[in-house]
Amino acid sequence: MNDIAKQAHNGRVAAIIQVINEQMTDLGVRTRAVFTHDVLQLLCEAKNPESLEKTTIVTKIREILESISPRNIRRVRINSRILKEQQLLWLETISQDPEEQLLWSEDIILKKPNLFKRWFNRSSPNQPIVNNLSSNSKPEKRQFSLSLILGIGVSLLLGLIGLWLYSELQFQLFNALQSHRKYKVEVSPSPQQPLSSAEQFTQGVKLAIEAAAEGQVADTRQEWLEIAQKWQQAADLMAEVSPDFERYKIAQDRAILYRKNQEQAQQKADELNN
Repeated sequence: MNDIAKQAHNGRVAAIIQVINEQMTDLGVRTRAVFTHDVLQLLCEAKNPESLEKTTIVTKIREILESISPRNIRRVRINSRILKEQQLLWLETISQDPEEQLLWSEDIILKKPNLFKRWFNRSSPNQPIVNNLSSNSKPEKRQFSLSLILGIGVSLLLGLIGLWLYSELQFQLFNALQSHRKYKVEVSPSPQQPLSSAEQFTQGVKLAIEAAAEGQVADTRQEWLEIAQKWQQAADLMAEVSPDFERYKIAQDRAILYRKNQEQAQQKADELNN
C-alpha cells in the first residue's frame, strides 16, 4: 500500500479525492469532497451530462471507496453537475438550491470490510503445514493430520460464513431503512429555518477554529482550498449577523479577519499550483 492509499484508508479527504480522480480520469469526471456532519460529500463534475450517467458513477464511486475502506467514513452523498469554474463554496451553493444546481444526488452506505477475506489473508502463510508433513510418516498419521487440518478449516469456514451472512443482513436492513427515510424526505421536503444571529456567530467561530487547526498540518493544494472555503464560510456567517445582536461589533471585526485568513489560504493553494 503506497503512502497516498494509506492516507486515504486513514480517512484523509485530500488523499481520498486523489485516489478517486486517478481512477475516474477515463470517464472524464472530476471530483471534489468535504467531510461534514459524519457524511463524505462528493461533487462529480463533467463537461456533459452523458459522462455523469448515474448508475455508472455511483457504482464506480462505491467500488473505489469500498476498496479504500476509509476509516470512520460510512455515509457518502454523491452529487453531480455540469463542470463549472472553481467554487470554494460549492457545498453551500448546491445545498441552497439542489434542484437548479445538480443533475442528481445519491446517498450510499459503504459496506464494512470483509472479515473473512482479512482472516484468510492472515491465515494463508500457515497453509504449507500440509506440504511440510514428513515423507517418512506412516500413511495413517498423514491421513489423520490431513483430516484434523481439514476439520478445523471447515469449522472455521462455516463460522466465518455465518458471521458474514449476519453482517450482510444487518447492512441490508440498515440500507433499506436509509432508503425509506430518504424517500420520505424527498417526497415531503421541509423548508430550512434561517439561522439566528447567535447561531450564525457560534457556527462562524466553530468553522474558524476548524480552519485554524487544519492550517497547522495542511501540505497540499486541495487542503488549502478547503481551509480557504471554511474561512470564507466563517466570514460570511459573521457578516450576516443582525445589527441588533449584542456581539454585532465583534462579529464584524471577525468577518474582516476571517476574510484576510481566507485570502492567505487561497494564496498558499495558488503557490502549490505553480
